[in-house]
Amino acid sequence: MIYSMTGYGKSVLQLPTKKITIELKSLNSKNLDLNARMPSVYREKELTIRKKLANKLVRGKIDFSIYVEATAEDTSSQINTPAVKQYMAQLKEVVDANELDLLKMAIRFPDALNTVREEIDENEWQAIETAVDNATEDLINHRLNEGKVLEQDFNERVIAIDSILEQVIAMDPERVKGVRERLLKGVEELKEKYDENRFEQELVYYIEKFDITEEKVRLKNHLNYFTESINSKDSNGKKLGFISQEMGREINTIGSKSNYAPMQQLVVQMKDELEKIKEQLLNVL
Repeated sequence: MIYSMTGYGKSVLQLPTKKITIELKSLNSKNLDLNARMPSVYREKELTIRKKLANKLVRGKIDFSIYVEATAEDTSSQINTPAVKQYMAQLKEVVDANELDLLKMAIRFPDALNTVREEIDENEWQAIETAVDNATEDLINHRLNEGKVLEQDFNERVIAIDSILEQVIAMDPERVKGVRERLLKGVEELKEKYDENRFEQELVYYIEKFDITEEKVRLKNHLNYFTESINSKDSNGKKLGFISQEMGREINTIGSKSNYAPMQQLVVQMKDELEKIKEQLLNVL
């Protein structure tokens, strides 16, 4: 089972005087990169939220937002009546205006409004924490669904590489035969006498240098290990990335040793499938 790092989660909380919306967006990232946006009244709880999200989401570029919309008469600002009256009295001495115009001017001056700092209501915060948990679960489910799509794509590409590898294995005897024939032809064209036994020894040594048996076996094992890791309980994109690197190393070695054009063409096809796997692995948790 694998999880994508891409996901979206949302939860809406309706309180008596306000509507609170929790949103979570996640994109791929090598580590956890959490950006939190919330009203200042909840800032003292930011560290708690960060720890909660880090434990559940593990990795990714996470955007967390709390939006508050007032649905009833609820304000933290109050008119500073003595200050406004004092401003109006002073303005009356310098301008010729009626009471309404004086009020409009006075209300714009500093200290005309007193802002009372809101304190967090613990019952309200408990409800918000539940909403955050719901939004987080929503995002995790989204990640899981995206992961299922990635898993299907990985399995198809691993099967494709394995199928091409079988063609390489079937072609190998023909390749060895072709290498032997080219060497024999080259020596015969020299029209020089040579020790056939010594030449045969050198030929065997040369062909052994281009033997790809170990690479074929290791690549097969890496493909099986990749599939096992996909089907494990934990989603570990970094582990899958390491396995894909080993797969690439064996494919490259087969290509460099093949010395045979038809086999090199198959190697190019395997590389193409592997590159597509590596691109998608960037999105795996």
